Formats: sequence, structure tokens, C-alpha cells
Amino acid sequence: MSLSITEIFIAVGVLAFSISVHESTHSIVAYLLGDRTSHGMGRFSLNPIHHIDPLTTIALPLVLMLAGAQPFAAAKPVPIDTHSLRGGEWGMALVGLSGPFSNFVLAFLASFAIHILGPTSAYTQTTLLFLVQINVGLGVFNMIPFPPLDGSRALYAIAPDFLRDIMLRIEQFGISAILVFMFILYPMISSYLLKVNEWFLNLFL
Repeated sequence: MSLSITEIFIAVGVLAFSISVHESTHSIVAYLLGDRTSHGMGRFSLNPIHHIDPLTTIALPLVLMLAGAQPFAAAKPVPIDTHSLRGGEWGMALVGLSGPFSNFVLAFLASFAIHILGPTSAYTQTTLLFLVQINVGLGVFNMIPFPPLDGSRALYAIAPDFLRDIMLRIEQFGISAILVFMFILYPMISSYLLKVNEWFLNLFL
């Protein structure tokens, strides 16, 4: 389905806002658990400039779209000082899961607005619909327990030592690990993720 220029601008704006909420929530939860690192770096902000990485947020999805592949974007990771964070691995799990949780909350609020407002202007309807679709996509994708995605933080808290070692080694590869995941592992699970996405969209819409 092709999008108009207006719809593309709306989608980009919704994506920037949603990513900013996602990353800010990580920072806020870390702050509440005792780590002030990201707060001191301005990561509480909803200004996308504080969260955008030129390579992974802009260049990477453009290259993937031009190559005809599934687009994927990642913001700058929120820095966490694990020595300051209360709760140990469970604290990190809460910080990690808070990001996708914020996306599901945004999707719910947007769907609630759609049902309450009823017929509205095309721009409002498109914005609310994109808020639901994009945030469901972000939430589901980030819940995948593959380092350094947020879902891996929850898995790490309950994983046996040998699995933790494997996850740490994968995470050290950073964006390279994500690229391997996107081009090799993601196609294997994409049909299942699509079903999960559809389940959430049916729930909200």
C-alpha cells in the first residue's frame, strides 16, 4: 500500500514522537530506580533530537527500504549505570520492559480516542491510526528477547548463566547483531510477529 506525501510526513512525525516516548520512559524508570545517568544527558526529553541516531534511526531504515527489505529503526540506547540501579537484573528488566509498555499505552490511548471521537477530519483519523499501528509495531518488535532489544532484559533476569553469557556476547556486537537478526532470524519469525501484531490491532481497533 503506497502512502501519500502527507501520510508519510504524519507517519514520520508519529514515529519520532513514539520513539521519544519509548526512550524517555526507559530514562524515567531508570531514574526512579536510582540511576541518574540518562537524566543528566537530557534523555527525559520528548524532543526526538535527543534520541535520534543518524545511522540507526535515519540511514538504516532508508537503506533497508531502498533495498526492498523490512524497514527497521533504532534510537540511541539509553545509558544505564547498573551499579547505581536498584534491583539488579530485575531493575534492568523493568527499565527494558518500560519502553514497549509505553508504546502499548500510546496505542491504547489512540484507539480509545478513535472510539470516543468517532468520525473526525482525515488528518486526525490518520494520525490516530498511525499512533496505534506504529506503537503496536514498536511494542511487539522490542519485546523480542534478542539482545540488545528490550525483551532480552526480561529474559536475562531469569536466564541460566550459560544463556546469559551467550546474550552478553551477542550484545557486544551492537548494531551488527541487529542486522544479522533482521536479515537471517527475522524472516523465520516474521509470520508469527505479524499474527501478534494483528491480535493487538484487533484488540485496539
